[in-house]
Amino acid sequence: MKVLVSACLLGLDCRYCGTGKYIHELKSLSKEHQFIPVCPEQLGGLPTPRNPVELREGRAVEQDGTDRTEQFSKGAAESLKLAEYFECKTAILKANSPSCGYGQIYDGTFNGKLKAGKGLTSELLHKKGIKIFTEESLDEFIAYAKRIG
Repeated sequence: MKVLVSACLLGLDCRYCGTGKYIHELKSLSKEHQFIPVCPEQLGGLPTPRNPVELREGRAVEQDGTDRTEQFSKGAAESLKLAEYFECKTAILKANSPSCGYGQIYDGTFNGKLKAGKGLTSELLHKKGIKIFTEESLDEFIAYAKRIG
């Protein structure tokens, strides 16, 4: 199965802080699935490292209020293009991220608190029918992958 995957989870140093978030379990899954790495924030034109961003009232903003919604939206659209080009029906994305979070994201206060929601990329992919998982739901991904063959 072709799976869109947050590049940071594969160890690429593309997170806002300039590091990756390597998830060892993905290595064994890559033997069974074709992973398509993606970093929506870089695809949207943002540098690495960059200031942290959280979603506030549907807008992607830095703590000082600088609006990065345009870059986040462009990155989401570019990520969708890749998913469509490679015919990915599934994605494993970075939990809690303002781009990739699915189920919960940081609440916009920059205090480390979470709230229910989706990042801009996961929201767009979900609307287009792509099944979303995070590194926190890999067991669900494995079960899903076995079910659909």
